[in-house]
Amino acid sequence: MSLFLLKRFATLLGTLIGASIIVFLVLEILPGNAAQILMGPDADPSAVAALATKLGLDQPAWTRYWHWIGGLLTGDLGDSYSYGSPVLDLILERLALTVPLAVLAMLLTTGIALAVGVTAASRHNQLGDVGLMGLTQVGIAIPNFWFAILLILLFSVKLQWFSAGGFDGWGTTWDERLAAFKSLLLPALSLAVVQAAILARFTRSAVLEVMREDFVRTARAKGVSQRAVLWLHVLRNALIPVITVMGMQFSELLAGTIVVENVFYLPGLGRLIFQAISNRDLIVVRNCVMLLAAFVVIVNFVVDVLYAVIDPRIKASDI
Repeated sequence: MSLFLLKRFATLLGTLIGASIIVFLVLEILPGNAAQILMGPDADPSAVAALATKLGLDQPAWTRYWHWIGGLLTGDLGDSYSYGSPVLDLILERLALTVPLAVLAMLLTTGIALAVGVTAASRHNQLGDVGLMGLTQVGIAIPNFWFAILLILLFSVKLQWFSAGGFDGWGTTWDERLAAFKSLLLPALSLAVVQAAILARFTRSAVLEVMREDFVRTARAKGVSQRAVLWLHVLRNALIPVITVMGMQFSELLAGTIVVENVFYLPGLGRLIFQAISNRDLIVVRNCVMLLAAFVVIVNFVVDVLYAVIDPRIKASDI
């Protein structure tokens, strides 16, 4: 097990290093001058040069890269050009909304997808299977921002059950936390509907494949109920491809909150990235993109570890 984890951890570090180089180079070759944008098009050239020196933009690229990596390792991400505050504080403040939003969306995705996928597989080629798969096809075709607008029109404008947007923070009392949780339900649902449709189809295919195995027929011959066979035997053995998709989807949910956060006017990481791009605040963009890349890599590492927990044969074969 230790060798398995060591190899996966080495892959994790190598991928993070490669991602940091790509992120830095891509942002460095973008046209334009951040100091010029901050000062305005009519600013005095000497003032623009002074600001560029203050921001470190006059240093060689490799010097800025190593300075950035050193800051990542020590927690010093620098100060935002446009906000004038530490980037780390900005990111942590926005993650307090984005991470719960992504987790809630992933929980909704998993619950809906497993229920739909297993139910459809148990009714293979029947009306229920065809109907559920038809609904998932519709779900895949719906853009999440369009579905978000529909949710606002129905639940906020017509029924007035939820607010149309905004987030007042988590607060300190249970009522304030409940109100904060309620304000994230519609955004989470709009993020989850497409991912749940995709995951449900993968779940159905994986469950159908496992249902043809000999041990399933043996369990049925012993008198195990259909429900127990599906949820206790079949689903466990079908989880490996499902978990692979779930890992990628959680990464997509973290990175895909930009549009939904802007639709619901949520002060999360996605909205911070959108505003930083508009202001050409490259130091914020660079650190946020690297953070999202790190999330993706770490989630994939966790999925690899879960593989070994679910199926010890993977761990043994890897060693």
